Amino acid sequence: MDKEVTFKDLDLSPEVYRAVKKLGMKRPTTVQQQAIPYLMDNMSVIAKAPTGTGKTFAFAIPILEYLNMDVDYIQALILAPTRELALQITSEIKLIAKYIEGFKIVSVIGGQNIRTQAERIRKHPQVVVATPGRLIDMCNRKMIDISQIYTLVLDEADEMLKMGFIKDVKSIMRMTPKDKQIALFSATMPREIQDITWEFMEGAAQIDVMPKEEDHPDIDEYVVYCPDKDKLSVITRIIAAEDYTKCIVFCNTKDQTSKVGARLKNSGLSVEVLHGDIGQGGRNRVMDKYRKNKFDILVATDVVARGIDVDDIEAIFNYDIPNENELYLHRIGRTARAGKSGAAYSLVAYKDRERMEEIVHYTKANPTEYKFKDETEDPANEESDA
Repeated sequence: MDKEVTFKDLDLSPEVYRAVKKLGMKRPTTVQQQAIPYLMDNMSVIAKAPTGTGKTFAFAIPILEYLNMDVDYIQALILAPTRELALQITSEIKLIAKYIEGFKIVSVIGGQNIRTQAERIRKHPQVVVATPGRLIDMCNRKMIDISQIYTLVLDEADEMLKMGFIKDVKSIMRMTPKDKQIALFSATMPREIQDITWEFMEGAAQIDVMPKEEDHPDIDEYVVYCPDKDKLSVITRIIAAEDYTKCIVFCNTKDQTSKVGARLKNSGLSVEVLHGDIGQGGRNRVMDKYRKNKFDILVATDVVARGIDVDDIEAIFNYDIPNENELYLHRIGRTARAGKSGAAYSLVAYKDRERMEEIVHYTKANPTEYKFKDETEDPANEESDA
């Protein structure tokens, strides 16, 4: 049997290893085990890997290991499809760079003051995390120089394609050195993404990581079988039964988010909502309140799921079963962060059962049926035990 790989085996610097230990991480996930040695060996990597398997640390650890703290130009550029994901990556890298003296990282994203971002860039960060549109704008205005980077990361490349950023991504790649290291991470490999790998990444190592049970964080996954009309009462009962004080409820649409948020508020719970129609300033205010425990339950769509980088979320609820398998991993990954444990509850009406079975098959999840302590009153208990 193969020896289990630990972070100690990856020959990390004392600063990075100390941060990893502090986060309670004992063994690297599959994508980390496969990508880190290649990236530390200065190779480019094409990784087909789903979200929720530890991709950020897979590219961040090698970047941090090879920083030159004596130069004042940007050494690593990470491109992400959304503002929320860019902010999440930034906060996760800060966690593992905690003990690197003089380390600076800046997010370059839309929805924030461009001059403030330019001011931060003038303080010479080693790493920049950016969305493509804002980065090109700043490059055109000569507010940022990416001509000397060592490493370029394209995170969630297929999402960048879906959002129409591929032309921008190619322009950015041409502004950076020809001999740079590239790490491309994508859950799927459509033709346009393959074109990028052929044009810019000849000779790159290729890894294909399917989600494995041991890669998932410490999350207890449950299904609750109940009719649509009972989903809200099931959520409120579970929150009361398990004594949760920090949860997220996910819905598939903005309209549903608003309705579910209003109805949970009416039942006396402390609730705020987040969806795509809320401006960046409003989102930031809600998230700031959430981090400071000013309310208990966040009701959100998937548009903002990637940006919810809060360490102490106890449970998430899938009020609606997600339409894509990947989204299930995005959602449950909001809990059990930074080495903590958590729980995920999927509320499955009869019409949702087939969709939930597909998710279980794809993600290799093993959810158990949640049982209330008093099953006699349980609205989810559709069939008698007799």
